Amino acid sequence: LKRGLSTPAMTGRMPLRSVVWTSATPGIWNLGGDLALFIELIRAGSGDQLRRYAHSCVDVVYHNLCKLDLPLLTIALVQGDALGGGFEAVLTNDVIIAERGSKFGLPEILFNMFPGMGAYSLLCRRLDGARAQQLLLSGRLYEAEELEDMGLVDLVVDPGEGEAAVREYLTRNQRRYHVLHALSQVRRRCQPVTYDELIDVTDIWVATALALDEADLRRMERLAAAQQRRRTRANTPADSAALSAAG
Repeated sequence: LKRGLSTPAMTGRMPLRSVVWTSATPGIWNLGGDLALFIELIRAGSGDQLRRYAHSCVDVVYHNLCKLDLPLLTIALVQGDALGGGFEAVLTNDVIIAERGSKFGLPEILFNMFPGMGAYSLLCRRLDGARAQQLLLSGRLYEAEELEDMGLVDLVVDPGEGEAAVREYLTRNQRRYHVLHALSQVRRRCQPVTYDELIDVTDIWVATALALDEADLRRMERLAAAQQRRRTRANTPADSAALSAAG
């Protein structure tokens, strides 16, 4: 789903100094976890399997958050919707650049759940506990401009201008790389998000998921169906759709 943007030539021991996360799927950055699998495992009472899935998600979040202890800056280029776990993944980056029209949201409250793979921890560090909880409980979609006003998104640009904006950011800050990397380290030192914290939270998430009732699971099923329709539409070429309609 994700691909890297090449960066300007850099000198030094590292072959690269920045990693950019984006998506090859138009209109979708990341729609989050596998809800259909969640439903299956919850109905089967498969707590161990659900926990393994959740811990794997934490591994992804944590590895990008700490950048595998490499001297890297990470950038999320959001050119579509980032929902649930997708929003959590966005928040692990040093810099967030979004195109207008991109939406962000944590819909888990709609089926009596909460995002358990880092959202609260990451939002607390970027905002505060009260506003983090407000975002988690709202269940609504936020425009990129709203999150820019909150300080969660660093830069909002017009549709189609995201890649140019990333390149311009990298070029503009090429000489300031070392101080930007140092500030990233300072932030991690002063506002640490530890692996143990993420694991503890996701274990609470698993216990909460296993306690969902059938009404909650049916709500999750409707969201899973909508999630799949979005993915199907995004991966259907326009010419194929036109041929199907003609046939």
